[in-house]
Amino acid sequence: MSIEYVNKTRAFLTTALAVLFVPGLSNAQLLSPSYTAEQAANGKAAYDLHCASCHGQALSDGEFGPPLTGSGFLQRWGGQTLDERFLETARTMPTAAPGSLSDQVYADILAYMLQNNGVSPDREALAADPRALSAVLLPSVGNSPSGGLAAVTEIPLPPESPADPLATITPVTEEMLVDAPDGDWLTWRRTHDGSGFSPLTQINKDNVSDLGFAWSWSLPAGPSLAPPLVHDGVMFVHGWGDNIQALDAVTGRLLWQYTRWLPGNITPQGTRGISIYGQYLYLPTSDAHMVALNVKTGTVVWDQAVGDYSAGLLITGGPLVAQGKVMVGTSGSQVPGGPYIVALDAMTGEELWRFHTIARPVEPGGDTWNGLTLDARSGASVWNPGSYDPELGLAYFGTGQTYDTGPLLEPVQQPGVTNDALYTDTTLALDPDTGELAWHFQHLPNDQWDLDWAFERVLMRLPVDGFEKTVVVSAGKSGVHDLLEADSGQYVASVDPGMQNFITAINPETGRRTIDPERLPRRDEAVMVCPHADGTKNWIPSAYNPQTKMLYVPLMEICMDLVPVPEGERAPLTTGVRWTGRPRPDSDGKYGRLQAINLETRELAWANRQRAPRTNGLLTTAGGLVFSGDLDRYFSAYDGDTGDELWRVRLNDVSNSASVSYMVDGKQYVAVAVGHNRLSQARRFLVPEIRLPAQPAATVWVFALP
Repeated sequence: MSIEYVNKTRAFLTTALAVLFVPGLSNAQLLSPSYTAEQAANGKAAYDLHCASCHGQALSDGEFGPPLTGSGFLQRWGGQTLDERFLETARTMPTAAPGSLSDQVYADILAYMLQNNGVSPDREALAADPRALSAVLLPSVGNSPSGGLAAVTEIPLPPESPADPLATITPVTEEMLVDAPDGDWLTWRRTHDGSGFSPLTQINKDNVSDLGFAWSWSLPAGPSLAPPLVHDGVMFVHGWGDNIQALDAVTGRLLWQYTRWLPGNITPQGTRGISIYGQYLYLPTSDAHMVALNVKTGTVVWDQAVGDYSAGLLITGGPLVAQGKVMVGTSGSQVPGGPYIVALDAMTGEELWRFHTIARPVEPGGDTWNGLTLDARSGASVWNPGSYDPELGLAYFGTGQTYDTGPLLEPVQQPGVTNDALYTDTTLALDPDTGELAWHFQHLPNDQWDLDWAFERVLMRLPVDGFEKTVVVSAGKSGVHDLLEADSGQYVASVDPGMQNFITAINPETGRRTIDPERLPRRDEAVMVCPHADGTKNWIPSAYNPQTKMLYVPLMEICMDLVPVPEGERAPLTTGVRWTGRPRPDSDGKYGRLQAINLETRELAWANRQRAPRTNGLLTTAGGLVFSGDLDRYFSAYDGDTGDELWRVRLNDVSNSASVSYMVDGKQYVAVAVGHNRLSQARRFLVPEIRLPAQPAATVWVFALP
């Protein structure tokens, strides 16, 4: 029985049957617990299914959980009230699937526990609403203790606690976010340029084969998408169900934990990034809020609604913090008025501006939607955190496509009206002070295939026309990488790894695509398109080494058939087609590609190909290494110059996050979070021999040299 489990169980019991007296309520206002026999019967069924394996069939005979009935149990918890923290803490149970039960099921289980502790049923059911529970007074019992600590007994004091790194943690400044200390990892890609590059060299090509296990830490069961952040020896990691844990980055010791209470009608969402600035940690939530936590304690400093979850608005990317503002994009295919990017004051949470990613009819770009009214336009979600250039003072975000492709397929014959659909599949450069658009570049107008261009924007210095300039590099699902001048959006060049078949030419001056009309969806027959809608490239980020000018990209060799659905049947794309996966016509059964691109020469340098698809965002280091993970649960290190594999380890689950590296007390570590999501599930049909865990087994794994 793990200490973590015992602590969770104690917390559950403490809040379920013992929290504090309710301030301001008189005895007359306190209520005795009331439940119905039917509710207790429902609770028994739920208990047998979810709880009995730990606490036992009789609620007191379990091997792994403490008793939930008996005089000792009531002696400790009786005579006290419930409050709204009950359901919040109960969502950590059952341990195999935290938060998987509804508020009503938790209340039914509590009714069953009351029945087994001598409380008789009544005509009124125990409420599931945590606000109603705050006035419920549990019965007291006489002095007949059983279990727990024996009377007149002292227990030895715990050994002296190790030093708490939170005691000496320093505020994160704007300068640190731009040029992070070598040992820190402060944004989802370490620094604002989105590079995913660590300047650490202790772990290198010569010794990486000696890399060994340092520690691991289990996270709430569910997908794990956000890379950990590390600052001053403290790791901050995001877990499923809006959970944040602060860990000692050397040992994995838990320092504090925050779990957001979510109403029963809210489905937990993954986030691809959290942020740190000053003494605050910033968390997007599943109900479309941004929350600022105190870095040292995990307590909530402010909580700001960004949008209406019930209207379909989500925050699945992470926040970008720059110029004292928390900027975060939203998503949702059918949100009224479309998604947007919002900026909040980093200290107070006050909303400062919004930029709508669907062009308004009366604004620039508004005539690119084939004559559609605003309420008929959809898409342009922001799936990933943005990047920031402090010299230019611009923030860069990418957007996705629209699933409502049908009204855009054929252009209307109206002067000045196009079907490009701004700002879908676009790089947006925004002024963080005002939210005004500095420039935009649409990579794929009128995306009819769900081949988003919504992923990371990497900033780097490269020669352009004989001068060194800051360039924004990004790729869509096609795998084509576009290079744009960061100050103006001027098109520079493209690099095509050669795994798409629908773009036949790219204008060298403007970057405008020529599309093969044979690859557009049809109502009368299937059309084979490369890549699949899951993408040759997807949101798992690439990594750029500024020392070698090499960009490393995780790619997938996969195609699709766009298959018409029968009349009257709903399809994912409103042109009336759905996608089915298939290997490339020239496939040799290898689908996962680690591709190196020399961005100075704009040539493909090398590729490491394997059968298992790549699923993990990349890390590159000054030690000449590239770290990558795959669907077969392997986590590997490669030679950045040649692509040769130098080290590998098999983990308990697939990583759909991105790996990071950090240093504490002169020792370098490499960390990766695992816990698969739909990106892994969607790729299994190509490799049926690879099996995933039945449930995501979220864990942080940390490695170091001996």
